[in-house]
Amino acid sequence: MGASCLHILSVFSMFLVFSVPWAAADLRVDTFLQCLSYREHPSYPISGAIYTPDNSSFSDVLYSYIRNRRFMTSTTPKPLGQSYVSNNPFVILDLFNLRSITFDDATETAWVQAGATLGELYHAIAEKSKTLAFPAGVCLTLGTGGHFSGGGYGNLMRKYGLSVDNIVDAHLVDVGGRILDRNSMGEDLFWAIRGGGGASFGVILQWKIKLVPIPEVVTYFKVGRTLEEGATDVVHRWIKVAHKLPEELFIRAQPQVVQVGDQKTVNVSFIALFLGSAQELKPLMERDFPELGLKPEDLKETSWIETTLLFADFPSGTPTTVLLNRTRTPIYFKFKSDYVRKNIKKEDLTLIWKKMIELEKVFVQVESIWEKNESDSRVCNSIPTQIRSQIQNPVPSDLVRGWRRGQQPLRGPGLTYKPEFMGGSTSRTISEDWLE
Repeated sequence: MGASCLHILSVFSMFLVFSVPWAAADLRVDTFLQCLSYREHPSYPISGAIYTPDNSSFSDVLYSYIRNRRFMTSTTPKPLGQSYVSNNPFVILDLFNLRSITFDDATETAWVQAGATLGELYHAIAEKSKTLAFPAGVCLTLGTGGHFSGGGYGNLMRKYGLSVDNIVDAHLVDVGGRILDRNSMGEDLFWAIRGGGGASFGVILQWKIKLVPIPEVVTYFKVGRTLEEGATDVVHRWIKVAHKLPEELFIRAQPQVVQVGDQKTVNVSFIALFLGSAQELKPLMERDFPELGLKPEDLKETSWIETTLLFADFPSGTPTTVLLNRTRTPIYFKFKSDYVRKNIKKEDLTLIWKKMIELEKVFVQVESIWEKNESDSRVCNSIPTQIRSQIQNPVPSDLVRGWRRGQQPLRGPGLTYKPEFMGGSTSRTISEDWLE
């Protein structure tokens, strides 16, 4: 491994997790650590980046990153809280110290190191420009490295596609210790790491992203309708029109069980981002989606950076410095994602509400992507997915159903969206009950 590789390696945290008794693994660990030290640079001591079970901080650091509370037990193997089935010794590289974000004003691009969070990326972009953004997720403490390598989508996807549609280069360390860019890794590998899981092919150090233009003023709204206020009719109408709305408008429908008086009901929140003014949005909604009954006071004109906070459920006026907070909110849940292949009938919506009320601790998120033809660059620009099944005949287009743990569905090569399939809508069902 070259010196430059070792300098980078020294800012990783390395967890050595063994499923065999630690004493039996001592020799292998010593040999491995000795190997790492051979090319150590005096200014970057590798020992400061390594945590083994002998290290007093091992448990504290490890537990701070476990994402599933079922596995925070003393008897569970602990490879950083992400995998619990390996029977062989292995190493986890934690990239949280790789957080640099650098911009090229001339090309409106940025290099984003893999350990930076989405919140840190959004904050850096907003500090640089009021009219640039990047299409990615709404979970602000999510690491960019994993998010991008899994595809990455968010509330700008109808206009600009997935994160990987806007990635133009990457730096990857391969098994031989070489640092490769797009040119040296080749187009096949560059294709694979954008949606196929970057860790499957090497260690992604950083991504080069293409920023996208946005208006200085955008519009946000969040309005709710209960079943008693006609939510079923509103959702049914939204299903029919959402994918036909202008690509500058993203609307998420989020049904959730609430208590009203002495009974439980379902409240459906419609949460939206429009790349334009309230004056432009109001007639558009009156024409295409009057059933929602938007009022002028529902429309909030603001900056794109503030909408990243609003979508993360921060109250209006929250300082944007909260985007730099890397402390994870201790919320645990399980969800499944899928593509909705046909319009949901009104009677089926009623059955969904009934089941939700029965379960209580559950909510659903439904999002419309877009209706485009095969000439659309976001459709024809093939990207891989880790799990997918292409559904061909008898429908006139290929639909991909895919999901990863902690990742929303991804679209695949040659994907087209038709009105009868909600324009490629996705749905997520989230239940806290499954954690009991």
